[in-house]
Amino acid sequence: MIGYAFSGSHCSLSAALEPFAALCASGREIQPIFSDSVYRTNTRFWTAEDFRARVEAICGRTVVYTIVAAEPFGPTAPLEALIIAPCTGNTLAKLAHGITDTAVCMAAKAHLRCDRPLVIALASNDAMSANLENIAALLKRKSVYFVPLRQDDPQKKPHSLVADFSRIPEALEAALAGHQLRPLFL
Repeated sequence: MIGYAFSGSHCSLSAALEPFAALCASGREIQPIFSDSVYRTNTRFWTAEDFRARVEAICGRTVVYTIVAAEPFGPTAPLEALIIAPCTGNTLAKLAHGITDTAVCMAAKAHLRCDRPLVIALASNDAMSANLENIAALLKRKSVYFVPLRQDDPQKKPHSLVADFSRIPEALEAALAGHQLRPLFL
């Protein structure tokens, strides 16, 4: 089973939903995991209930959204791999510093205890400023892989990076083989 965690980059949820659906359609068994923000927050992009219902309808599984429910994704209920898409700068910083105060962070911590691949599809407005050191820290970490990144709007958001969500399935396969998909920066 593959874990697929959604964190609160609400404007990126639709883009992250497409590869999620593609992985489910390919026959992969996928366990959705939501941060509290995704589970509870209504935005102009989705209501929390509509997004949750859509995800559950695609994969046929109930969303995990609590720290307690996410903790077994280590040795007790191992995942083949865990994808975080979108991964916010906030979630990225927590991962880099071992903070586990959300279901997504707990799932990642529990999962990494077993040295299995963690695939990060970043969507952060401060990736090339406040979060650059966190990207570097995680690039050095065993079993952590990034979906290739690009600047989404260099003029209006010069510090922002966003993953090419369409490459999540390809990045997953590379990570399962123990490789970082290249080029990392598009």
